[in-house]
Amino acid sequence: MGFYVTDLPLMEEFYTRMLGFVVTDRGEARGNPIVFLSGDPREHHQVVLVGGRPAGAFTQINQISFRVPQLEDVQAAWLRAKDAPGVQRLYGTNHGNAWSLYIFDPEGNRIEIFCDSDWYIPQPRTDDLDLSKSADDIREESERFCRSCEGFMPIAQYQQGVAEKIAAGRR
Repeated sequence: MGFYVTDLPLMEEFYTRMLGFVVTDRGEARGNPIVFLSGDPREHHQVVLVGGRPAGAFTQINQISFRVPQLEDVQAAWLRAKDAPGVQRLYGTNHGNAWSLYIFDPEGNRIEIFCDSDWYIPQPRTDDLDLSKSADDIREESERFCRSCEGFMPIAQYQQGVAEKIAAGRR
């Protein structure tokens, strides 16, 4: 994901400190300063910050999403973010099929840190999520809730159905 920013040094500091990215390259593109960031050595960049966004300008980006392996990683990001400088707003959401932390960076861009659950329920679903609870309690409450929803199924069953739709569309 790449996006324009108004305060490149502040945004670089936020993404490196808050999300643990490292700078892989920097330079200038079409007259604007640019910084490439990655958290994966196999990826030259996962996020690109480009200076030159006018203050108050609207960005076309809805959110930048980062998948993490497990709920405890979402909770660790919440612990880092809740007192981090520059965070404008943050909240947890239980989607049933995933647990998400939404963070608004210093310039108001929405970042999602999420992990998948073991269940599927029809989307969209945006219930509040208290990330201060234990991961085990969150999992138990989520499973109980998901099983009560019409359309519930194990995620593997849902994914198989999607795989079949994709295969059918390629014939």
